[in-house]
Order: sequence, then C-alpha cells, then structure tokens
Amino acid sequence: MRINIGCGQTPTVGWRNFDNSLSLWLAKIPLLPELLKRINFLGPQQYENILFARSSNIERLDATRGFPFPDETVDVVYSSHMLEHLDQSEARIFLSEAKRILISGGILRLAVPDLRKQVDRYVTSGNADEFIAGTRMCVPRPRTIQEKIKYLLIGGRHHQWMYDGQSLCRLLQSSGFVNVQEVPPGETRIPDPGMLNLRERISESVYVEAEKA
Repeated sequence: MRINIGCGQTPTVGWRNFDNSLSLWLAKIPLLPELLKRINFLGPQQYENILFARSSNIERLDATRGFPFPDETVDVVYSSHMLEHLDQSEARIFLSEAKRILISGGILRLAVPDLRKQVDRYVTSGNADEFIAGTRMCVPRPRTIQEKIKYLLIGGRHHQWMYDGQSLCRLLQSSGFVNVQEVPPGETRIPDPGMLNLRERISESVYVEAEKA
C-alpha cells in the first residue's frame, strides 16, 4: 500500500490519496457548495476545488491524529507541502504515525518549501517584503464576517514552521527514521514509484527520504 497524505489538487494515480481540506469536506454534502456559491461565500476557485474533490477518489484524513491503518501495513508514505502547515508538536505526531504504519524498510518521502532557496533569493534580490511573503509565516487577520467564519471552520492556512534539507533530516532522524538523506529532484529510493511526481513544485522544494528500520 502506498499513500499520499495532504495531496490537495494533485492526487497520485494508483495510490491512496488523503487530504483534510474544507473543499473535501464540503464536497461530501449535497447542495451545500451550490448554496454557498450562490451567497458568495465561496469564490470560483474554491468551488472548482470542490468539484475536483467530488470527481477524485480522495479520502479525508487529519495528519495530526491517528491514521486508519494497522501497524506495519504501508509500504510508502508521501507528503508534499503539508508538513510546514503543522506546528512542531503536530509534525512529530504525523511522523510517529507514519513510522508506526510503515513496514520495516518502508520509505517516507517528504517535499517541503526549501527555506535555503528562499534565503538565497533574498540575498540576491535584497527584497525583504518578498522574502517574508514567501515564507507564508504571516497572513492578514480575518476582517470580514465571511473571512472570520472561514477562519473558524478551517483555521489559518499559513506555515507553522520552515525547513531546509538539513533541518528536515535532523527532524526525521530524531523521530526514529534511518537512512535519512536529501534526494535530488527526479530521484527516489521508492521501487517503481509509478505516477508519483518526483519533481513536484521543483522551483521551491527540497526532497528528503527516510526508511523505517
């Protein structure tokens, strides 16, 4: 079994795909998205996301809670641009669950925004505003009633933490994974990765793989 956690709009064909977005939740409720669109609670892009969720076989899963799999039953866990939305405590819960469900020798592959790339761009450009915006660590406070309701429903969507290759490797090692290393785009230790995008968001990402002992 191979699973993609936090797949968003890019589920992997041939894998089990999971997400915890509001769009996925709304997609399961008949007529509600249409009503929310009619009263302008949902914008066109949000509505398109709901239609996509309806047409895709994406399952709901909260990465900060227990995963619905027995111990040592999953061969590969993949997650792209999800870990940075978890605080440090939540990230360790996610990694503990990933380690629990992986078989011995199973592979965890993570893609996250690369802080080093963002710093290098800042050093080159000298644009502090662009750098801070790129980290997505800060977002405007909700001001309208619509924004406040959305915040109550789904919380903030900003980044809770940032990583580079070295810091992410240290986190995986301290979580009990072995053979932890940063891997170049397009390369993987996953046997026959199939349709998995090994260059997902290549311009901003760092990729790290690890194994369960």
